[in-house]
Amino acid sequence: MPDDDEVFAEVVEMLGANRVKVRCADGKERTARIPGRMQKRVWIREDDIVLVEPWDWQDEKADISWRYEKSEAEQLREEGHLQ
Repeated sequence: MPDDDEVFAEVVEMLGANRVKVRCADGKERTARIPGRMQKRVWIREDDIVLVEPWDWQDEKADISWRYEKSEAEQLREEGHLQ
């Protein structure tokens, strides 16, 4: 579950260079960065549900902190956390 400064997001588009465009649960579209610790270990694709942490100094950018598996994303939808 998200902390105080994290929000759920859906990956909309792969931009390349470890960046993706995400649609956040707060209604904003942001450019999110895949951190180095996730690059080769966790594969992120379009339509994946991720947890992002928006930057304090640039609200239109964020860092991805977690990717949910398909079964986890379905469970979040069933519980009403996602639309």
